[in-house]
Amino acid sequence: MTVQILDVNGQPFQPKKTMALVGSGTPYDAADRHSDQMANWRPYSLSPDLEINNSRSVISARIKDLVRNDGWASGGITRILDNTVGATFRPILKPDYRSLRLLTGIKGFDIQWADEYKKTIEAHYRRWALDTRRFCDVQRKLTLPQIFRLAFRHKLIDGDGIALLHYRLDKINDHDAYYATAIQIIDPDRLSNPDNMFDNEKYRGGVEINNDGAHVAYHIRKAHESDWFSMPDAMSWQRIPRETKWGRPIIIHDFDMDRTDQHRGTGIFTPILQRMKMLTKYDQSELESSILNAVFSAYIESPYDQTLVEEAMGEISTYQKERAEFHNDRRISLSSGAKMPILFPGEKITSVNAARPVSNFRDFESTVLRNCASAMGLSSQQLSQDWSDVNYSSARAALIEVWKTLSRRRSDFATGFAQPILSAFVEELHENGLLPLPNGAPHFAHNRNAYSRAQWMGPGKGWVDPVKEKQGAILGMQNGLSTLEIEVAENVGEDYLELLDQIQLEKEAFESRGLTPPHIMGINIGKDDEKQDDSHTVTKGT
Repeated sequence: MTVQILDVNGQPFQPKKTMALVGSGTPYDAADRHSDQMANWRPYSLSPDLEINNSRSVISARIKDLVRNDGWASGGITRILDNTVGATFRPILKPDYRSLRLLTGIKGFDIQWADEYKKTIEAHYRRWALDTRRFCDVQRKLTLPQIFRLAFRHKLIDGDGIALLHYRLDKINDHDAYYATAIQIIDPDRLSNPDNMFDNEKYRGGVEINNDGAHVAYHIRKAHESDWFSMPDAMSWQRIPRETKWGRPIIIHDFDMDRTDQHRGTGIFTPILQRMKMLTKYDQSELESSILNAVFSAYIESPYDQTLVEEAMGEISTYQKERAEFHNDRRISLSSGAKMPILFPGEKITSVNAARPVSNFRDFESTVLRNCASAMGLSSQQLSQDWSDVNYSSARAALIEVWKTLSRRRSDFATGFAQPILSAFVEELHENGLLPLPNGAPHFAHNRNAYSRAQWMGPGKGWVDPVKEKQGAILGMQNGLSTLEIEVAENVGEDYLELLDQIQLEKEAFESRGLTPPHIMGINIGKDDEKQDDSHTVTKGT
């Protein structure tokens, strides 16, 4: 039996067409404009420059205030600096002799030339970068590794690392400096559009671009806008080209790009700034509560009520006088110095309990710090410096993951900031004829990358368990899965050639004293290399 529902005209109802999009009118929950969860979430879709440049000064000021006044934020910046740039950030020259020989046909570009060229440049670099008179710094305050650290700190906090390269022959003539190349770090706040104009097709946050969007010049305030004592300069801008006509860098500007067509950077605290500030307030509130809890408060009750004062003024006055005399005559103390209260008849002591539960504070703080550590590219243990709940496996896993981010940051900073400075310095050495070159060698300007190619060395990764990890490194080298250069650079942060030179010196020192040198990779480096037996091989640890 079939049942039909009829309309008012006695005709069967026609089925309605099924909507392809049900409920919100979109197949994606992320685009739902009507649900309780998403209705009020309607962010603007803006260009990267419009997003960043209009808000950059406010964000930068807040981040700097946070880093100045919050221990977690300051410690996070320090951890990243120490693990990425460290104290001895420096280049290991690797001139591309194969490329030079292929492009020029000059056979003098070989590995022997590359080794001599590398050692010569590195000797000049150390003389320039580590000069105690600090002529590498225009202001003569910092050595070059310290300059790199400061620039990277600006990049982390302000979003931009900016330097102006000078060529100061007067330093050589007047102060007996060795080299004319000198560096001046520029505060990112000084990079801004002339006369504080809004961004337009040509100017983007102080960066002048061409029709391709490439940076061609930078507009730098002559003084910081808050320097009231330099007010004429604070409202004056200097246009500085990006580079010379032959390619020598003048302004170095390094920042992390999150979107294409972006011309300024943001600090690493930008996504978590609100949470960090809320955590700071929460910490302060808990600290103040703990101080209040530590204060013992008490008061003495007398049998008279305050409302009876006027009615019994005379009686109360007499009573209060007798109380005062009583306490003045009975200041009794224990031998330890503690006072024993003796009360007047009718008095009693009442204490104030300011206790407040804080059992959830630790868990809440730990959760917020994990969120912040994730955004900063650190482990939560590195940020909090709390290693109480860490074992070897978890510590090792955290170190491996964090090291990927730190290595990438180091590589980006080396490419975007440190390498152009090295290139400018090597160019000066070429121009002054201070380097060994084969006959017919091409000009530096046409082969800048090949002549100045380098690997930048920062602090090593270190070990969680030195025995296990060093044994693993040795096994990797013995089985062709790694090299001494890789292991020394990654774990120690040193140049393996310098390490081998030091080992050679120590070998000679051992032998001159009739002592047996230690073994390297299971092989004796002393006189009896060929007589070693299996007793000196390294065994795999348990």
